[in-house]
Amino acid sequence: MHALRFSGWVFASVILLAEVPGDWVAEAKAQAAPSNAMCLGCHGIKGFAVPAGDGQMRQLHVIPDEFARSVHGKRSCVECHKDITKIPHQKNVDRKVSCVRCHRDLWDAAQSEGKAAQYARLGMVVKQIDSYMRSIHARPNIEDQSRTNATCYNCHNAHYVYPVGSKGRAEFRLTIPDVCGKCHSTQRDEYLTSVHGKEFTQNANPKAAVCIDCHTTHDIESPKIESIKLVITQNCGNCHSKELKTYTGTYHGQVSTLGYAYTAKCYDCHGHHQIQRVDDETSKVHQANRLETCQKCHEEATEGFLTFHPHGNTRDFDRYPGMWIASKFMIVLLASVFAFFWTHTALWFRREYKDRKQGKNKLHVQMDELPSGEEKYVRRWAPMWRLAHLLLALAVMTLVLTGTAVLYADSFWAPTVMKWLGGPQTAAIIHRIAAATFIVLFFGHLIYFAVLITRNRKTFRWFGPNSLIPNLQDFRDIAAMFKWFFGTGPRPIFDRWSYWEKFDYWAPFWGMAIIGCSGVMLWFPEQTAALLPGWVFNVATIVHGEEAFLAAVFLFTVHFFNCHFRPDKFPQDIVMFTGVLPLEEYRREHTVEYRRFLDSGELEKYLVDAPSQPMTLASKILGATLIIVGLVLLTLVLFGFLGHAV
Repeated sequence: MHALRFSGWVFASVILLAEVPGDWVAEAKAQAAPSNAMCLGCHGIKGFAVPAGDGQMRQLHVIPDEFARSVHGKRSCVECHKDITKIPHQKNVDRKVSCVRCHRDLWDAAQSEGKAAQYARLGMVVKQIDSYMRSIHARPNIEDQSRTNATCYNCHNAHYVYPVGSKGRAEFRLTIPDVCGKCHSTQRDEYLTSVHGKEFTQNANPKAAVCIDCHTTHDIESPKIESIKLVITQNCGNCHSKELKTYTGTYHGQVSTLGYAYTAKCYDCHGHHQIQRVDDETSKVHQANRLETCQKCHEEATEGFLTFHPHGNTRDFDRYPGMWIASKFMIVLLASVFAFFWTHTALWFRREYKDRKQGKNKLHVQMDELPSGEEKYVRRWAPMWRLAHLLLALAVMTLVLTGTAVLYADSFWAPTVMKWLGGPQTAAIIHRIAAATFIVLFFGHLIYFAVLITRNRKTFRWFGPNSLIPNLQDFRDIAAMFKWFFGTGPRPIFDRWSYWEKFDYWAPFWGMAIIGCSGVMLWFPEQTAALLPGWVFNVATIVHGEEAFLAAVFLFTVHFFNCHFRPDKFPQDIVMFTGVLPLEEYRREHTVEYRRFLDSGELEKYLVDAPSQPMTLASKILGATLIIVGLVLLTLVLFGFLGHAV
């Protein structure tokens, strides 16, 4: 071997002397280290090797043409091998090469010379080095603390690092499973049996996933870390973008998008290194194995889970008819509700604002003589209803915040809000407490009315003035209201309940049917799947989210306008907190009832004194706080919706 090394060096010297000018010797003396040609005089000889410390031969052969094609091809060998200063090499010196130090020194020099833009690729390499230094590969090996788990040359052959997009780079990609397998042999063997491995090795598909596509490259970390689990999930989407998008539409995916890894991710269902095609009998998501896979998380899962569509979408009617129908129904519902009520709101604002400017806002009807004495108020709401309204408002706002933070998990604000709430699991508990509060209030008021109507069944009028059931007069009032909007008729007068108040009352019945029922299904999936097919979860998710959006936007736009933001009410109406309404306002807003009470002599029993100043102030503060919270929630919901729709 020593003879081979010596003969190679002599051969290289002869060749160089034959090809360079006559002053080569003088120039060589002026140089501090050997040239690349001199190095390749030995290292360019095929099979060139030297004995290593373990008794094995250490291969030192460098293919000249391949090295020339690499990103290092134009650099001098001794720029990396700084210990080499002469030929033959001196003995007992450190032969280690520091890729990190070399690249950083070059980058620092480029920056100091103002050439950073010119060497942008070098800057990217330094960033990759920084990522590597934070990775698990850069940390000391557990068994041998004197070395790292893996260094640059364990993965890269420094002499053959090819430019991005080159043929050499594509060829290097084909070696990645074996490169990683030098340390991770078990994982490599499993990978080779997977759909990815077969596609890669048997079909030579260069686009098939290899180790670095899932685990990343320089900033690789232990897959046991939660953040890395999420990274791997996102990396699946680099190839399976449609599947990732549909996955993020499920609760599993929404929680992952928020940055939490406790719900099912791609590999929890499909497997890790041994992943197979869905129709493969060994696949974890094959029809015969799917229930067992689901039961890893949902221990009580029944066969109903098998028809759940983890990657269903609302655009494919043939494959997912239930989801398609539910989606289109909700779109029509939202469009029709908002089209009518926002138009109604805009016209109302325009007309009422115009009347205020003309001084018509005070009295819209012929007024009778006020009762004698100081200013009087009319008792509108009893304490029980005011408390119920407050609890209902708090419950709804809590539901909106906790629900839409999950629904719009990909919005900029959702992760922060979820962190404030204590995470999705805590948020789910809060959401369910708020939902239970809503349910208790809803059914509690139904029980109250059922008892009340039963006691007064002989005198109660289902379509009378005290009933909230819509009647023909409500439709006449709607028509009259639109005539007033356009200036073709007088402003209509109303009884105890206006048509928009009746709508506000009955809307929660629809909401309870849609949001409540779908929410209970999602709350108890095992029980639901025991009775219904799994695709019901897909439909329930759609209608639950869309109806929640409808309720939130309607409440914080239309309802807020009707009660607080229209010119006659602005900036707020505190009647739901004080329970009383100024007599003058009562005569204006509920003229028909006022006249009936006045004619029957019943008005006096409803008249009360003005609320105390502390009560009024507290009501204004509470009302303003709820309005502000509602508007903030509206803003978050709209940002989430618009970002989600893009």
